[in-house]
Amino acid sequence: MKTNIKATNVELTPAIKSAVKEKFGGLDKYFTNILQIDVEVGMITKGQQKGDIFFCEVNVSVPQKLLRYRKEYDDLYKAINDVKKGIQLELKKYKEKLK
Repeated sequence: MKTNIKATNVELTPAIKSAVKEKFGGLDKYFTNILQIDVEVGMITKGQQKGDIFFCEVNVSVPQKLLRYRKEYDDLYKAINDVKKGIQLELKKYKEKLK
């Protein structure tokens, strides 16, 4: 399982990188045949009225399908945690659908 991490409008610090790897590294226990995980973290630059809005988006490549999940919050680490929970549910649904 290959994991790619991309940062948009924020610096990809070692702390962010390790948080992403820690959260998404264990997804293979929910679905064993994950081909690739693409994680994008960043900050939205336009359209917000107050403060910074951070987002986390994950694309999980499984055979014959691409599962996506995205969340936006005022805290980057909260977005990462929520996306992990959401993609776990998506993987469980996909696994049930295959049975």
